Amino acid sequence: MLTGGCYCGALRYEAEGAPLFRGECHCRECQKISGGAENYFMAVPVDGYRYVKGEPARFARPDLENPVTREFCATCGTHLATRSPRRKNAVILKVGGLDDPSVYGGPEVVFYTSEAQPFHQFPEGVPAFEKFPPPR
Repeated sequence: MLTGGCYCGALRYEAEGAPLFRGECHCRECQKISGGAENYFMAVPVDGYRYVKGEPARFARPDLENPVTREFCATCGTHLATRSPRRKNAVILKVGGLDDPSVYGGPEVVFYTSEAQPFHQFPEGVPAFEKFPPPR
């Protein structure tokens, strides 16, 4: 069981089930939502994910054909999760919202290295891709 929440405590979640995937993304969109850094995340089964306190605000860009939906705290702005039309079976958790971020353990893959900034670093020995990795 993974647990987490936002900075102010208005939102809390639980996630049951083994993580499906652990990643690190360097795309410009992730840089914007992370404050300039890469985005660390893990995908968890959608059936095991639930908010146990509060209800998140949601945002999907209306100008994109298949946008992701970002879930965040309307009070403090903490981005907790993303739902992607490409991975309907998963919720993408942001590592920073976990109560124990050490459970992340590091990425299995790094992607969008083509959009990384000169100050971004890539972990050694982890497969890296210029864009999105091929399906697993």
